[in-house]
Amino acid sequence: MIYTTDYMSSLGQILLAADEIGLVGVWLEGQKYFADFLKGKHLQIEKKETEILRDTVHWLDVYFSGKEPDFLPALHPVGSEFRQTVWRILLEIPYGQTVTYGEIARKISTDTGRKNMSAQAVGGAVGHNPISILIPCHRVVGSNGSLTGYAGGINKKIQLLTLEHADMSKLYVPAKNTSAL
Repeated sequence: MIYTTDYMSSLGQILLAADEIGLVGVWLEGQKYFADFLKGKHLQIEKKETEILRDTVHWLDVYFSGKEPDFLPALHPVGSEFRQTVWRILLEIPYGQTVTYGEIARKISTDTGRKNMSAQAVGGAVGHNPISILIPCHRVVGSNGSLTGYAGGINKKIQLLTLEHADMSKLYVPAKNTSAL
């Protein structure tokens, strides 16, 4: 059974979804891959607040108040082993800081003993993160500091990083993405 509830944030409507184990999805209204986990599957879905969803709402309340939450609700993202690896690394990115796709690729290479890892493959896993904000894919930037690749839109990525008081002085929006602002 999948339970859902809606959350209204300063970024707009957010859909939250959880199963009995943990949070399976946090999607910004209109984002790329919106609620993909819930589509085309034989899932029973019920709109109901559960303890996990209440914990998530509390986490989001703290986060959107401009503070770093000191807890994390139970998470249960569904994805391949590679995606799970990338999402675990995203959870290690400190609040208000950024890392590059290349840095994540190098970490995976080092951790797995592989000669190299594609930053583009990492980008695909980051882009398919089903638990936006809590698994902080918005903290990943291009190798030159470019704000690219956020499924929720570049403007929302900027809002999230600004909320976290990230150092925006070395980050920029590439010309092809300025229309998203």
